[in-house]
Amino acid sequence: MKVIATEKAPAAIGPYSQAYVNNGVLYTSGQLGINPETGNLGGDTIEEQAEWSCKNVGEILKAAGIDYEHVLKTTCFLADIADFGAFNEVYAKYFTSKPARSCFAVKDLPKGALCEIEVIAAVEE
Repeated sequence: MKVIATEKAPAAIGPYSQAYVNNGVLYTSGQLGINPETGNLGGDTIEEQAEWSCKNVGEILKAAGIDYEHVLKTTCFLADIADFGAFNEVYAKYFTSKPARSCFAVKDLPKGALCEIEVIAAVEE
């Protein structure tokens, strides 16, 4: 197993890693809409936070030597399912290969975030 870490995405806010690669598969931790330079949420709207979540996932993918086209599955968490449409608008710009996905509302997210995205992706070792 190989730990994937980058300073271009937010540091873990708990006892976990940004991502791991094992047997050609990348597993990321959930990425909130945090600006990694400030450590704070990257805005107050679902669109702003979704942009940061997608960008943070992209930086972890890049650190693993791959891009969004290698993503096989995403799991997306929303603080409010009413944000589903607006979230999809942003998400669709990044995940153009349309990986398999689950998306659902949860009661709360860390830091009061509006969304979180985690991915599973293929890595060529």
